[in-house]
Amino acid sequence: MGAAFAIWMTGLPASGKSTITRALVQKLAGRQVSVAVLESDSLRQALTPRPTYSEEDREAFYRTMTYIGRVLVAHGVPVVFDATANRRAYRAGARAAIERFVEVYVACPLEVCMSRDPKGLYQKARSGQASTVPGMQAPYEAPEPPDIVVPGYGTSPDSDADTIVSALENMGFLTHRLPIAPP
Repeated sequence: MGAAFAIWMTGLPASGKSTITRALVQKLAGRQVSVAVLESDSLRQALTPRPTYSEEDREAFYRTMTYIGRVLVAHGVPVVFDATANRRAYRAGARAAIERFVEVYVACPLEVCMSRDPKGLYQKARSGQASTVPGMQAPYEAPEPPDIVVPGYGTSPDSDADTIVSALENMGFLTHRLPIAPP
């Protein structure tokens, strides 16, 4: 496998980041690569139980998330960040801190994300119950340029995960899988 690496899955809320991450984890497990997934909603519950989603709150959260990822990678554990990280600066901080870093942009249109809305974020934003939803009231800064782009719609999560695995191979982060010879 080589040295550990970090993948940051970014995109609007409900773009498909978590679904693609689950498919990617399975694909990597099939290659005997076990990864730690740092999922922002779960991690936020532990780190900031009453998040304000202010700029300061987000900066501190993503800085801490990056630190955890950097420590894991330094100890040989590949990491997948499953987090919107709506500002480029958050992801740039992770890139600067982690040598073998890949940014994956799940490029799903806002209209598709709003139609999915599994957590009700966009509905809350439209009704005034939420005021910091990326892509609505808070900006979402797409990567310029991302290392890998997957659509998050119109394709299957497995297909998007295959695209990521192929790119990781081409970058030298994964070795090409050799066919297993029959006994």
